[in-house]
Amino acid sequence: VNFRIGQTVMIQQQGANQNDRGVGDVFKGVVAGLATDGTGFSVHLYTGKPAPILDLAGTPSDTSDDITAGAARYTAVVYGSEFAKGTGNFTEKIDPSYSTYQNSPIIMKEHYAINGSDTGQIGWIEVTSENGASGYLWYVKAEHENRLRWEDYIEMAMVEGVTQASGDGALLRSFRGDFGDAATASSGQRARGTEGFFQALTSRGNIFDDLSGDLNGAVTSGGIGVLGSTFDMILGILDKNGAIEENMLYTNRDLALAFDNFLATQNNYGANGGVSWGVFNNSQDMALNLGFNGFRRGSYDFYKTDWKYLNDFSTRGGFGDIEGVMIPAGTSTVYDQNLGKNIKRPFLHVRYRASETDNRKMKSWITGSVGGAYTTDVD
Repeated sequence: VNFRIGQTVMIQQQGANQNDRGVGDVFKGVVAGLATDGTGFSVHLYTGKPAPILDLAGTPSDTSDDITAGAARYTAVVYGSEFAKGTGNFTEKIDPSYSTYQNSPIIMKEHYAINGSDTGQIGWIEVTSENGASGYLWYVKAEHENRLRWEDYIEMAMVEGVTQASGDGALLRSFRGDFGDAATASSGQRARGTEGFFQALTSRGNIFDDLSGDLNGAVTSGGIGVLGSTFDMILGILDKNGAIEENMLYTNRDLALAFDNFLATQNNYGANGGVSWGVFNNSQDMALNLGFNGFRRGSYDFYKTDWKYLNDFSTRGGFGDIEGVMIPAGTSTVYDQNLGKNIKRPFLHVRYRASETDNRKMKSWITGSVGGAYTTDVD
C-alpha cells in the first residue's frame, strides 16, 4: 500500500454512518503500523471515536471496533504527516510507477487484377469519387475504387480491431495456404489481432448503458431533475479522471436526437411555453435551431457531432449496439502527420512503421506482365 508510518490520513467507510445526503462520516488520524504482507495499515484517530485504533489490515483485531466490523470498502487519502520532536525520517519509500500500453500492428492487403488485353484497349471513364477526386480514368478505374475501399478497411480495422484472447492462440492461425500447414504454423504466422478504438474504450474507458433512453426519459418525466441521476453521473466520473473541461461527443442518430430533445426542453419557460433567448446570447435564430452542437453542464463543455460511421447502415449503423463515444479534448498542441499541421482536438490516428528506407503505411506494386513488371506479390 502507498501509506507510511507517520502520515496523516482521512478515512471513510463506504455504506456506513451515512447522513441525509448518503455521505458517510470521515475520520482523521495518523498511520501507526503497516501489515507485513502490505495489505493494509492501522490508524490512530485524533478524535478517538468510534475506536482509538482502526485496523485496516483485513479482519479487525479489535472486535469492539464498529467502524471496521463487517466493512467491505474504505476510502483513504493521505493529506500530510506528523512527527514528534527528535524523531527520524520515514523508513519506507514510495517509488513512482508508470503504465505502458502495447499493441500489435497488422498487415492489411488488397488485390486487383486485369487482363493484359484490356490494358491495350483504351477507354476513358469519367469518375467522381468520395475522396474528392474527379476526372477521367482508364482501366485503373477499378483499381482506384479498390484503393478507396482498402483505405476504408484501414480506418475500420483501427476502430473495430480486437486482440487475440488468451488461450485461444490455437484457433487463430492464418488460413492462407502459403503460410504452410496450419497445425504447425509458428506464432509469427498466426492472426494476433490489434486493439481497436472500441476495444480500448471497453477495457480502459467508462461504459454507460442506454444514455439515449435515459435522456428521453428525462424529457418525458420533467427534465433536469431526472438528468441529475443520469448524465450528472458521467460528470462525477470525469471529475475522477482528470477533469478535462472540453469533451467531444461523437453520436449516432438516436443519441444525437435525444440530446437535442432534452436541451430543447431546458430552454422553455412560463405557462405559455415561452422561449428563453438569453441562454443563446439573445439570438432568436440560434434558439430555434434545435440541432444543438454544444452545451455546458457544471464545469464541463460538450461539443456534439454526428458520426457517420455509426449511422451508415453499410457500416456500424447496421448493428446499432453503440450509441456514441465521448473523448476528452486535448489541451496541448500536437502535430498530425497526416494533416500536416498542429491540432488540439481529439482525433483517430493510424500509426504505422516507417524508417529511412521503407515506409509501411501503404505499398503498391504491379505483378505479372503488364508494363514489363515481373515482381513477386510476397511481402
